[in-house]
Amino acid sequence: MGKVTGFLEIEREQPARRKVEDRVKDWFEIYEPFPEEKQRAQGARCMDCGVPFCHTGCPVNNLIPDWNDLAYNGRWESAIHRLHATNNFPEFTGRICPAPCEAACVLGINQPAVSIKQIERGIVERAWNEGWIHPEPPEQNTGKRVAVVGSGPSGLAAAQQLRRAGHSVTVYEKNDRIGGLLRYGIPNFKLEKHVIDRRIEQMRAEGVTFITNAHVGVNVPIETLTEHYDAILLCGGSEQPRDLKIPGRELKGIHFAMEFLPQQNHRCEGDTVDSSIEITAKGKRVLIIGGGDTGADCLGTSLRQGAKSVHQIEIMPKPPEQRAASTPWPLWPLQLRTETSHEEGGIRDWSINSIKFTGDERGNLKQLHAVRVGPPPTFEAIAGSEFTLDVDLVLLAMGFLGPVRGGMIEQMGLELDKRGNVATKDGYMSSADGIFAAGDMRRGQSLVVWAISEGRKAAAAVDRYLAAQTETVAQRHHALA
Repeated sequence: MGKVTGFLEIEREQPARRKVEDRVKDWFEIYEPFPEEKQRAQGARCMDCGVPFCHTGCPVNNLIPDWNDLAYNGRWESAIHRLHATNNFPEFTGRICPAPCEAACVLGINQPAVSIKQIERGIVERAWNEGWIHPEPPEQNTGKRVAVVGSGPSGLAAAQQLRRAGHSVTVYEKNDRIGGLLRYGIPNFKLEKHVIDRRIEQMRAEGVTFITNAHVGVNVPIETLTEHYDAILLCGGSEQPRDLKIPGRELKGIHFAMEFLPQQNHRCEGDTVDSSIEITAKGKRVLIIGGGDTGADCLGTSLRQGAKSVHQIEIMPKPPEQRAASTPWPLWPLQLRTETSHEEGGIRDWSINSIKFTGDERGNLKQLHAVRVGPPPTFEAIAGSEFTLDVDLVLLAMGFLGPVRGGMIEQMGLELDKRGNVATKDGYMSSADGIFAAGDMRRGQSLVVWAISEGRKAAAAVDRYLAAQTETVAQRHHALA
């Protein structure tokens, strides 16, 4: 816990955000520095709650009261050790996690929750600045080789854990840079990429090998993995977008969000985007269909690119301003969330069903035809509520349906579950011996913190599998002797 009476004396506080008129002109992170004394004050609010529900609210089971107390007492180096005990990358979650731990905070029953996420970020950033984070290579090698496919948060967490256990680890990434969703899915104004780069350098120094432009099942044959590694861990993410199959979908100017967002991240890296496939919101009337985090990312990106106007619509009804009675503490609350991008501009609207798109004689998108609807599950159209919206660019941000089925998964002959994800048994192993799966590829579209949790648990499963193999070989050698 923090200070005994801290939760009674100190109000919840968050770092200030840069002025909207300034931040929409660049791609830097939006938060101002949070002074040490304020971080310690927030740590002081952690109460002696007896049963810290924040532990289970957090998918990686962070030891939150421990490092809250250490931060409050200024024991920052001890705090980073406690933080790293459960989370390989607190600098990622401290920036982009929606903080289910705070939703489960006991103080949050009748007061604003402890600012857990900001304390986490403060601890890890101080640790980097002080030089307390350094490579941790294993003391000895096991001789076992593991291939990790995908370098998103689950793949990186698994690779680091497996390498520290002494295994030889190679990460295959289909893109030109390491990071997966972190690199090319999340805008720079939420996560600047140097934050990824410094962690990658740590992992390289620990002995992890990274291979980019390596699309397994496309330009890297499956046999390269199955014939040369003792275990394979698939962390390729959930990349099959949900489509909107209505008349006019084929018109020019309608794109998936993950066709749009990566292009801007490439520009921020200094790359040139091929003009034949370039998607830009500059000077356009933009419509985002989908009200989640991906839609908000499209909103912030469109505004920074200079969109003429931006609308974001959602078929679900508008959530309540406060926690809904259907999601009481400590559940993740159903309530309206205003992201930083929503502060910057655009119009949000709910309970809208898209009927069709229409365009001009050259096949260019011109209008959305839509109708207002009632609540789920029927979403019955409201008579007389039909309307049109003039648009030049539509971004589909309606979620994902699981991993891409063709290519690697199909060639490996892996079974899928009812939701279309890679099916696994106890221990994260797929239907093929020695091939494991973790992260969004296994559990479907989820949070970065869940991906890290999955990567760590899958790494432990792979380690047990390799240890059992070693034990079996040793037993056979003993029997032959």
